[in-house]
Amino acid sequence: MTLSTAPLAASAPASADVRPVPTVRPAIEADDAFIDELHAIAFGPGRFSKTAYRIRERFPIDKSLSLVAEVDGEACGSVWMTPISIGGVNGWMLGPLATHPNFRKLGAGKLLAREVTKRALARGDGKFVMLVGDRDYYCPLGWEPTALGAIQFPGPVDPTRVLLFAEDKTLATTLTGSIAAWQQG
Repeated sequence: MTLSTAPLAASAPASADVRPVPTVRPAIEADDAFIDELHAIAFGPGRFSKTAYRIRERFPIDKSLSLVAEVDGEACGSVWMTPISIGGVNGWMLGPLATHPNFRKLGAGKLLAREVTKRALARGDGKFVMLVGDRDYYCPLGWEPTALGAIQFPGPVDPTRVLLFAEDKTLATTLTGSIAAWQQG
């Protein structure tokens, strides 16, 4: 599947009052090309030098928590989760989260973030979902800033952008340590 930033007929609502509603489904192998191209469009060639990509190289994503958003049956966004441990506490790193430019402002990204987080934490074997992102986008969804510098990454990260979602609301300020592999019980 080839993506472009050219307008798509399916992305334009029939009238100003009708907005397409995104849905979410598990990603399948046939989505791999779409996701690769979406990441290239959304994050550009510099994405491979980011610290978050270093983490994903060390700890493979959890394919069972890889989701795709669709609008009217057309893939428009994706999210991945990487199992990690911080200070011996298991959880996930959310991302990358991306929505194709033709489908932005429809709520697909927020839907993906909420749904993948709900699915991960419902398993009961991880305590948090951590990400590096914009406070204005994620904090209204329930993410909270972590203690500055408390989580050590394998490269540079703006500590003001490290956010955490957990049922235990104290975890955002008490979780500390280096990002490591998921701890086996």
